[in-house]
Amino acid sequence: MLSETIRLALRAIARNVLRSFLTVLGVVIGVAAVIAMVTIGRGSSEQVTRDVAKLGTNVLMIRPGQDTMGPRASITSARPFDLRDVERLIAEVPEIETASAAERTQIVAVAGNVNYRTTVQGVSNAFLQATDWPVALGRGFLPAEEQAGQPVCILGETVRQELFGNTDPLGEGVRLGALSCTVIGVLAPKGASSFGTDQDDTVMIPVRTYQRRISGNANVSMIYVGVRDGVSTDFAASEIETVLRDMRRIGLGEEDDFSVMDMKQLASMLTGITDVLTGLLAAVAAVSLLVGGIGIMNIMLVSVTERTHEIGIRLAVGAEARQVLQQFLVEAVVLSLIGGLIGIALGLGVAALSARAMAIPFSPDPLVVLGAFGFSALVGVIFGYFPARRAALMDPIEALRHD
Repeated sequence: MLSETIRLALRAIARNVLRSFLTVLGVVIGVAAVIAMVTIGRGSSEQVTRDVAKLGTNVLMIRPGQDTMGPRASITSARPFDLRDVERLIAEVPEIETASAAERTQIVAVAGNVNYRTTVQGVSNAFLQATDWPVALGRGFLPAEEQAGQPVCILGETVRQELFGNTDPLGEGVRLGALSCTVIGVLAPKGASSFGTDQDDTVMIPVRTYQRRISGNANVSMIYVGVRDGVSTDFAASEIETVLRDMRRIGLGEEDDFSVMDMKQLASMLTGITDVLTGLLAAVAAVSLLVGGIGIMNIMLVSVTERTHEIGIRLAVGAEARQVLQQFLVEAVVLSLIGGLIGIALGLGVAALSARAMAIPFSPDPLVVLGAFGFSALVGVIFGYFPARRAALMDPIEALRHD
């Protein structure tokens, strides 16, 4: 009996294909928007997690001043660190496996006749170890080069391409402002960060070389710390804070004039923001489903009016009210499900294209897809019930008189 009812519903829909399509368009847009938004949001969250993992999940970043907003904001009046602070942290905090000072600035790199503006960073080999950033070609800094502040540099892949193309740059000279240095290595590509910046657009030199030849001072604005395996980063951060408070003579009850950021906390914060935005966008998109449901109810009311005579004949020859109710209710649900299927295909297609364009993972959630499809069916039931009930309660005599 149900199969016959479905066949009649499909026949009724096929009689007015264009009108039926326009009726379910709201459901199509609603389902597609929800699936696309949630899928893109999940992909963005995964990309954030991957980007932070590239920096190392057991990495702590220490800055002078308390962070306010953004990746670089801090209180400028706080006293900067120096290299002795790094050495003391390594000596007094056993949870630290490696630590490196880090300084950076924008500079024009010149190789031959090619000029390219990039970021130069003063670091040590410990920075590469802490951030799990291997040297793909050549080598890292030698201890003697770091101690003496030798003019040697390691190129990021983007800088290598801009200055040397695909040729081997090892042993070549690069001028960084007034500093001429020799290329000793090329870093493995890392791609864009969570903030959209190109991590490979960098040149690294020993931190002492940076201080003597570029910045002209001994200040350190960032310390990267790699925590030993098996040690909680929260515990390590607590120990570091204790040592730093003593080093910087911060009294009991006084606020820290430095900040220690855990990369896991950064990942959690960024994914939390992404999840909230995804939820808000999905909720807005879901409104389209309600609009689509109203469209279905409207067209079903029109259909009941147009088929009043047919309904009268069915009731007159012995059809029960519940059978008429079932017929129109099934028709509304079928319309809604057709819209749901089209919406799923469209939503996944849009999400796949967007993921490719945004260079993020394509991560559809089967539960969201099933949920959107089920919600489209529910919309058909809710908004199709009133027109179907109106048809079922018709007086056969009055229906037969309808022209």
